[in-house]
Amino acid sequence: MSQQDQQLEAEYFHLTNLIDSFDQKSLTIKAWSVTLAGILAGSGAFFDRPGMLWVGVFGSLMFWLVEGHWKAFQAAHYARIEKIEAHFRGEVDEIAPFQSAYSWEKSRRAGGTRELIRILGMRHVFLPHGLMAVALVAAGLVL
Repeated sequence: MSQQDQQLEAEYFHLTNLIDSFDQKSLTIKAWSVTLAGILAGSGAFFDRPGMLWVGVFGSLMFWLVEGHWKAFQAAHYARIEKIEAHFRGEVDEIAPFQSAYSWEKSRRAGGTRELIRILGMRHVFLPHGLMAVALVAAGLVL
């Protein structure tokens, strides 16, 4: 294996580990979202303050947006991984190692708002934030 292939291999495994770490942090975002919305909804019901439900709706929507951005940051790494994989399949001749930051920035800019909206619509990003927001809106309309 050439030195370039060894460097690309190291970069590849670094990027896959980085993507896995994004998933772990995404679970933390989901946990905070559910906890905050649950506390606000419970407090609003217990203290007869329906306005707290709307704060919970806003919080859930903000956590959804944060997770959407987080997933967009994660997704921007896939272009580089795909290029490295194509190199090892023999489909890409010219590739420089250690270009993950350049590739990430290029992918992030190319995706823009359209990519963020696509990601926000993904079921695993929508849940639990969007569902919690809808449930709190429904509860707020009933109260």
